[in-house]
Amino acid sequence: MTNLIFTNARLIDPETGTDSPGWLRVTNGRIAARGEGDAPTTEAKAIDCDGKCLAPGIVDIGVKVCEPGERHKESYKTAGLAAAAGGVTTIVTRPDTTPAIDTPESLEFVTRRAQSDSPVNVLPMAALTKGRDGREMTEIGFLQDAGAVAFTDCDHVVLNTKVFSRALTYARSCGALVIAHPQEPTLSSGAAATSGKFATLRGLPAVSPMAERMGLDRDIALLEMTGAKYHADQITTARALPALERAKRNGLGITAGTSVHHLTLNELDVADYRTFFKVKPPLRSEDDRLAVIEAVQSGLIDTISSMHTPQDEESKRLPFEEAASGAVALETLLPAVLRLYHAGYLDLPTLFRAMALNPAKRLGLDSGRLSQGAPADLVLFDPDVPFVLDRFSLKSKSQNTPFDGQRMQGKVTATYVAGQEVYRRA
Repeated sequence: MTNLIFTNARLIDPETGTDSPGWLRVTNGRIAARGEGDAPTTEAKAIDCDGKCLAPGIVDIGVKVCEPGERHKESYKTAGLAAAAGGVTTIVTRPDTTPAIDTPESLEFVTRRAQSDSPVNVLPMAALTKGRDGREMTEIGFLQDAGAVAFTDCDHVVLNTKVFSRALTYARSCGALVIAHPQEPTLSSGAAATSGKFATLRGLPAVSPMAERMGLDRDIALLEMTGAKYHADQITTARALPALERAKRNGLGITAGTSVHHLTLNELDVADYRTFFKVKPPLRSEDDRLAVIEAVQSGLIDTISSMHTPQDEESKRLPFEEAASGAVALETLLPAVLRLYHAGYLDLPTLFRAMALNPAKRLGLDSGRLSQGAPADLVLFDPDVPFVLDRFSLKSKSQNTPFDGQRMQGKVTATYVAGQEVYRRA
């Protein structure tokens, strides 16, 4: 078992909101002690952090691993390697595979594959309805017993309100978390951009930001009726924020996340019809981006995730409106959000509150913190290292990143899971 002491570290603690120099000791895979000043004498293996940042490992909700069905896009092995290289120590995987993860047997398959192939923790989610088609709910209790940590139909909105309300009611009785995609599906069908002057000039099919607000309003009404635990996977517009704030103020069991792409990119980035910038929901206006950043800062939006969605070249090398949505982001999540730190929008404890502490809390995990007894899932990184991203250097099987060729700042030095080193930058 591991016995380590990290010395000369810059400790980023999202639980206390502090960013301070110090040391941290790990014993048998868990954090044993921490402090300021010189590290105590110990027989543990010393790791000199050389003033770099030591933070809780990222807990990334909403990662797509394309097993079963599309292993050529991403496997548990490549996703795990990409996560480790990005400082992500726990990936919470989506069930939008082919076929969907909607039975205990399919859940057992991905759980075994993840345990054998991935160097980081993998927690699977299961589908809320069979085949993610919104007509009949899955065996939520059995799936939960088999290890599902949450239930979601991903970007398939459950159209039938009665089916959705019954699923929420059943999930509440099991204490299960439901993750939904707040969007009015009829309005957003076929959309490739956010409506406005820019989308009109580019001739792209677009959706109003109000579609997100309408979808969220419906879900909030059902939460009032059922009392379920609910997480909105991506809030990306200013229009949706007042409804979210009211729901939280009224004591509903609601949390919300957003994606790194909606925090760091806007609708103008698709100007050259580059399909690597096509994500779901589409990139928003700069005003929306700034409003969402402010919501993360205030805590109204709880989590930041990669929404890692691998797509092969054939799926992306199409006209913009026909190309598949999604981008890989396990390796780029940390350097991308560090843009917000370097621009002065968010400090490091706030970023790791949204990337590590809050996701762990929502899933009932004891990770995401630097407190005594917590798992030693850690990331050591230098926030100031500049580099130009080359997508072909990514460890994911698919390289559909919108950050290709862009100047970025901040690199992971090493990643640890339960005190074991799973990645070190050469």
